[in-house]
Amino acid sequence: MPRFHYNDFRSLEKSPSSPSHLHSRISDLVYSSVTARAKVESINPETGEYRIVLQGTLDVESTPNVNSWSYNC
Repeated sequence: MPRFHYNDFRSLEKSPSSPSHLHSRISDLVYSSVTARAKVESINPETGEYRIVLQGTLDVESTPNVNSWSYNC
């Protein structure tokens, strides 16, 4: 399985993204983490729209260039 690196976070926000590509990248992220959890913030049964927040800790021992990464939210 491919490793998820800090610079890969930018690829998660690119729109539009196919569901299969998003599934692949999020799976890589979760499997490359030492902890992970998901929180369902909202769901609209009428429209099917949902909002899910992922939170975790990326495995830094196997992720190179940790100190050279920056991301502004």
